[in-house]
Amino acid sequence: MGKTRLLRRSATVQARDNKTADKRGRILDAAIKTFAERGFHTSTVAEIARAAGVADGTIYLYFKGKEDLLLRLFDEKMTELTAQARAEVEGQRTAQEKLRRFIQLHLSLVERNPDLASVLIVELRQSAQFLRAADRNKLAAYADVIAEVVRAGQESGELDGAISPGTVKRAIFGALDELALAWLVSGRRTPLKKTAAEVAEWFVRGLLPADGGRS
Repeated sequence: MGKTRLLRRSATVQARDNKTADKRGRILDAAIKTFAERGFHTSTVAEIARAAGVADGTIYLYFKGKEDLLLRLFDEKMTELTAQARAEVEGQRTAQEKLRRFIQLHLSLVERNPDLASVLIVELRQSAQFLRAADRNKLAAYADVIAEVVRAGQESGELDGAISPGTVKRAIFGALDELALAWLVSGRRTPLKKTAAEVAEWFVRGLLPADGGRS
């Protein structure tokens, strides 16, 4: 009898946790859509709540307010994107293939998730709190995937050892950020697949040693 009650209680707690996670997830998804469509500053908590199908006050059970929601959204999504980038890169054999895959993945994610890309690339920069926050380290961790690939490629002799991995990281990430921003503000008319292939080729070619490195 005691075991039955324990199992029922466990099931009840699990159901409540699942409901909480589902509601929080709906709020985050609604925030992405609302911020992308209306802009961060003009969006309201009421609009996000309506899009999520919850009462206004429910937002405050999970987040301190609109800006906290934006920062937590950034934190969670960048953690996911960094994990995905690392997994994709580790699945490639050479440094050249790893860099090409990172570039292709980045722009494909922008194209598949334009609302999220708009929030992370455009709207987040409207947050004064984000510009001061330590959470920006999440962005650095994502870009560091590039530096790690370059460093390993230099150690193996595949890439030019005279080039700074930090400089390469900033150059590639900066280029991808600008390309994504231009695509978003131009109406998303041109597929990014061809752009990704071209950019990957330019960067990889520029990082090879004078003798071409190992293939």
